[in-house]
Order: sequence, then C-alpha cells, then structure tokens
Amino acid sequence: MRKNVIKFILEKYILKKQMGEENRVDTLYLDNNHITLVGKVTSEKKFSHEIYGEKFYIFTLSVPRLSGNSDNIPITISERLITEQGLPLEGKISVTGQFRSYNSYEGEKNRLVLTVFAKNIEFLEDQESDIPVGKDFITNEVVLDGYICRKPIYRKTPFGREIADILLAVNRSYNKSDYIPCIAWGRNAKFCDTVAVGTEIRVVGRVQSRQYEKKHEDGTIENRVAYEVSVATLEVINKESNENEIPEADKEAI
Repeated sequence: MRKNVIKFILEKYILKKQMGEENRVDTLYLDNNHITLVGKVTSEKKFSHEIYGEKFYIFTLSVPRLSGNSDNIPITISERLITEQGLPLEGKISVTGQFRSYNSYEGEKNRLVLTVFAKNIEFLEDQESDIPVGKDFITNEVVLDGYICRKPIYRKTPFGREIADILLAVNRSYNKSDYIPCIAWGRNAKFCDTVAVGTEIRVVGRVQSRQYEKKHEDGTIENRVAYEVSVATLEVINKESNENEIPEADKEAI
C-alpha cells in the first residue's frame, strides 16, 4: 500500500508538469491532501450537517498502531457513501479521503476542529481476524503538501528527544484551506527550526490522537482529544528542481 501511495504522488507530479500551471483544475487539490485509514467502527454515526440536500454524519474509527495502542479518529461521511450494510459497531473498514479542519465557535472563542472527510469506504473481507499492522499493511498514512503558516516551535523533551510543532496550511478547492497541526521528530524537527514561514513542504506521516486537559478561566478542567500528523518524512518543495524524489523516512518518527 505504501508503494501505491508513493506511485500515486509521483504520477500526479509528472501530470502537473505536463499540464502546466495554467491548466490545473480543482481536482488536482486531491493530490496535496490524501489519507488512508484502516480500522474498526467504535461509535454510532451522528448527524453533522446538511449541504444542498446531502446529509453528512460523524463516527469514530479506531486505528491500530504497531505499539498495540489505537488512535480514535473522527470520520465525516456523506449519506451517499453509506450502503445498506450501514456502519455497524466493530465493523472493520478502510477509509480514503482528506484530513480537514474547520473552526468551531464557542461564545467569543473559536477552536480548530479536525476530521477525516471520507471520499470512499470499503469493508474488509475478513471481519473476524484482528487488523494486521506492519510495513506490508499500512493502516494509517497521510500525505500533505502545504505551507508553513507560523514559525515552527522547536524544543527538546525531558528525555532529550527533539520535537517541532508545525502548523501547515493545505489548499483546498473553492479558495479554502485546511490548517493541519503536525509534529516532527529527530533530524526533521531540527530542520524545521531553520525553515521560514511561507515555505511549501511535503509531509508523509500518520494521524494520531492524544488526550489532554484544558483548564478554563473558572478553574474547571475539561478532558479533550487533540489530533495531529506525526511526520515520518518531510521535504521542502522546490519548484525549480526535480520534485520526484521521496526522502527516506526518519526512523525516530514512528
């Protein structure tokens, strides 16, 4: 599956060069934001919103990690993708789509909300066995081309690991953008500390979920879940050079 994703990217790069910038169409925005997830359904679908008579729902997909833990990722899906089979609890499915963001307004404040927008879903043939996890069966992979929209925050953990927080603006059709938080590790983190705001980069990684505590002004504490891309590979996109090379993954990132 990893080879197929890389092949998909390279084919699109070549297509862009052949077409030229003036002939690009909105469908090419699918190139700069592509995600594949494999997991099991762990919540009932809930109504989210309706656009031009098309209803959209949200459910949670539990995606296994190599460590044995799981990431619980929200999926937004159109009613038109839900077949008669529905979305049964514990059902094992694959989802392809885009990692998107939107602002949720809470009083005078707004909060960045992240979700996977499903373009296609398929049920796994084997619904009884555990979902395999490993290099030969990728369960969580996202590819993003975007622009660094604020200075990356580089730091070291108490254990000496190098980390950089990145906010990536990924263009979408109809003049929209998705703002995706990413976290880089090791040499990628150190490299990010030298990259200027506005630089276009390409990252390949996985979406991870983590719990944290939000302390409010009145002293109350709210448990929340954050979603971000854990970066495995990162490169600056140089439009004047050959863009077809995919860098080797940073082993510290997994």
